[in-house]
Amino acid sequence: MAADLSARDVERVKFAFSIYDFEGNGTMDAFYIGDCLRALNLNPTLAIIEKVGGKEKRKEKIIKLEEFIPIFAQVKKDKDAGSYEDFMEVLKLYDKSENGTMMYAELEHILLSLGERLEKSELEPVLKECCNEEDEDGFIPYEPFLKKMTQLL
Repeated sequence: MAADLSARDVERVKFAFSIYDFEGNGTMDAFYIGDCLRALNLNPTLAIIEKVGGKEKRKEKIIKLEEFIPIFAQVKKDKDAGSYEDFMEVLKLYDKSENGTMMYAELEHILLSLGERLEKSELEPVLKECCNEEDEDGFIPYEPFLKKMTQLL
């Protein structure tokens, strides 16, 4: 599966892996698999991370670069992870006026109750960082929010 990767992808993987190789010995704690994949512009769900060997606690498992490259290739090929366009289509469903805006309260509801839910304590910093101010009617433009969110991932 790793043979499907371009030389550029392999170099990117090596670089990202090296960032999470805190000991400098060519290994990474499996706790950081999701973070490393996200640093490589992938959006794996928590279920995918668990499926490929990610751990919820530090020091449960250590992996080598040779083990991580096939993980990257698998997740890159996986179509379950949503793209920017996929997320944009979902948010358009809440754009009742078809003017690029949605209710701020609806966005809060989506983030708290659908998919991989955020906790209320996690929600406030995300919205503060990524959302424009809501207008007097409670609407926000959703495209800038989504662009900022995908940059953070």
